[in-house]
Amino acid sequence: MNTSTHTASDWRILLRLLAYVRPYRWHLAGAVGITLVVSALGPFRPWLFRHAIDAALAPNGTTSMLVYGGGIAAVLIVHGMLQIGQTYLLQWIGQHALASIRRDVFHHILHLPLRTLDTTPVGRLVTRATNDVEALSELFSSGVVMIISDVLVLVWILLFMLATDVELTLYALVVIPLLLVAATIFRIKVRKVYSAIRVQVARMNAFLNEYIQGITTIQLFSYHRPQAERFDHINREHTRLQLKTVTYYASFFPVVEFLSVLALCLVLYAAFGRSIGGSITVGTIVSFLMYGEMFFRPVRDLTEKYNVLQTATTASERIFALLDQPTDEAARPQSAQLLARPLEKSIEFQHVYFSYDGTTPVLQDICLTIPVGTLVGIVGATGSGKSTIANLLLKFYSPQRGSILLDGIPLEQIDTTGHRQRCAIVLQDAFLFSRTATENITLGRNLPAIEPLWQQLQKTHPELARRLSSLDQLHERGTSLSSGERQILALLRAIAGEPELLILDEATAHVDSHTEHVLMDIVESARSNTTIIAIAHRLATVRNADSIVVLHHGRIVEHGTHHELMARNGYYATLWRLQQLDALARINGEVYSVQKHS
Repeated sequence: MNTSTHTASDWRILLRLLAYVRPYRWHLAGAVGITLVVSALGPFRPWLFRHAIDAALAPNGTTSMLVYGGGIAAVLIVHGMLQIGQTYLLQWIGQHALASIRRDVFHHILHLPLRTLDTTPVGRLVTRATNDVEALSELFSSGVVMIISDVLVLVWILLFMLATDVELTLYALVVIPLLLVAATIFRIKVRKVYSAIRVQVARMNAFLNEYIQGITTIQLFSYHRPQAERFDHINREHTRLQLKTVTYYASFFPVVEFLSVLALCLVLYAAFGRSIGGSITVGTIVSFLMYGEMFFRPVRDLTEKYNVLQTATTASERIFALLDQPTDEAARPQSAQLLARPLEKSIEFQHVYFSYDGTTPVLQDICLTIPVGTLVGIVGATGSGKSTIANLLLKFYSPQRGSILLDGIPLEQIDTTGHRQRCAIVLQDAFLFSRTATENITLGRNLPAIEPLWQQLQKTHPELARRLSSLDQLHERGTSLSSGERQILALLRAIAGEPELLILDEATAHVDSHTEHVLMDIVESARSNTTIIAIAHRLATVRNADSIVVLHHGRIVEHGTHHELMARNGYYATLWRLQQLDALARINGEVYSVQKHS
């Protein structure tokens, strides 16, 4: 490990963190000012004790002793009050800075490109916004300023010691080289362990997030034991690393204690010899013992603060690594973007090629024209590239070759936010928030069209409308609803915004025939002024589409209406017959296999 490189990196991270404290610089200046006074008052007490003891032992020194005793009491009161103000100010600054960092992390996650979100575990992102930000709490609330305080205390102690007795000071400082060696070894070892702990915590969070979300599948297939064993492995490794840090601390602090006692013994040895000759007073000896004990206290505190510093820099490194990832907006072309205008003519794919990983082709030479106001079905086997077309249309990804034109304008030249505002999509697995049904539809938007939609649903399907509107709050991900009800809410959410382009990405894949009819009734109500692209595996869903595009291995192999494609007796006609035979087998209770009729 290159220590100098890490040190430089740590300082760069700390300087970057200070940007979050800049808005509160006057509060920080006040805290630093209080710290300067507090750091001087601590070492001032032994000086007062020295004179109080010498006055008590001197003849007729009662008055002086009372004066110095009163001074000690006053110093203790002022010191305590200043510490209260210091603690409050530092905590106030720290909590406001943490709120700013947490806000920036969450806002950044909201604007990350879909490619990044697809490849990053959710638990890792949650760790950045929670555990990693919380790891900065002690640094902001006390770390940096208290490091300054401890250093100042050491400086003041040395000044008071030198002013009191130079020879005893040199005896007390003999152990400093040994202390520096022990602190360096401790620092190097602890840094490595804390970095490994942060990685392990992120791994644990990612694991918990994934498997708690998939708990139904685990329980259904009795998959408890393997997952418990995997978690135990992660947990044991985390425990091992934590115990390793405990071992280092348990070893280091006794070393510091031993060195502090050794320093005091050396001071007593030197003071004893001089006390016989009467060249040193009892008050001086007592004050030096107090200084010696005080000197090693900030040294121990600085070691603790180094722990805080390492935890914070490791967490900051991971937070800034996330914040440095380009957002969706930053990934867009830097040239001036055209405002999204209403679609008037068509959407065109001109020789579009696309690959997610840059090597495996997903779409190849896609040439397609979708007239505005039509319903176009896109069908094909799993993995043929159907959903990728939706991702490209919504600018979640960009094609490597070719272009997509909206009324003749390349899609990459159109403002992304404005373009997405005129689009809507219903996915195969609808995501619902733990809010009311109406809030899930509006998502904070002012949608005049929502009332007519509810009224229409109440006329055609009154029981369904009554049930959905009566729910005060859905469970997480809408688990209190059936899959069909979730899809209906997702479709209402899409149509309520009156989109110009509506994409149905396998929206009816997991619903029964009755629910599919409800969904298609809602779609029909929006068909008059909306261009609809229906991606479907079930061919019956798009039978009445104005045109049907058939994909196979990322290429368009057929294109036409249902009747035209059936008349050609090609790939689409084969798929249709196979699905009809499969449906007939289910209706009659007979066991047919697709292979028998292929």
